[in-house]
Amino acid sequence: MLTVAEIMTREPYTLGPDDSLANARQLMAEHHIRHIPIVSPEGSLIGVVTQRDVLAAGGAGPAARDEDTNAAKETVPLSSIMTTPVQSVDEQAGLRGTAIHLQKNRLGCLPVLRNDQLVGIITDSDFIAIAITLREQIECAEPDGYDFDEEVEDDFS
Repeated sequence: MLTVAEIMTREPYTLGPDDSLANARQLMAEHHIRHIPIVSPEGSLIGVVTQRDVLAAGGAGPAARDEDTNAAKETVPLSSIMTTPVQSVDEQAGLRGTAIHLQKNRLGCLPVLRNDQLVGIITDSDFIAIAITLREQIECAEPDGYDFDEEVEDDFS
């Protein structure tokens, strides 16, 4: 059985609850990520901030043009916008059950824990990568002449 530990991103980028919305925006932009685990000074997982949280906290309406309002929003502490409590997964959990949990709960990520300490993160993008790899393996194993991507003509009248 494949486990979460085999495909998770190890040592994910993290921030603390007192870091700001601006810190989250910068980290997401620099590292092309959409999820940031929020950890306590002791290293315990206490929340998650997603790209959606950052966009919602930053505003997008007419008030977003007001420079004073924008500056104030950027100093908002992540503790006020993070999702808590956090759903997480143990690194030895199976991939199938984890994928079902993500889909059923409409989650984009699950922080990965070992003995209650953050060791990684697994995202919906990780499962898409697996699907692409499996599709490529199936295509290589198929007999020549059959193309899954070929359009099927309708033979019915």
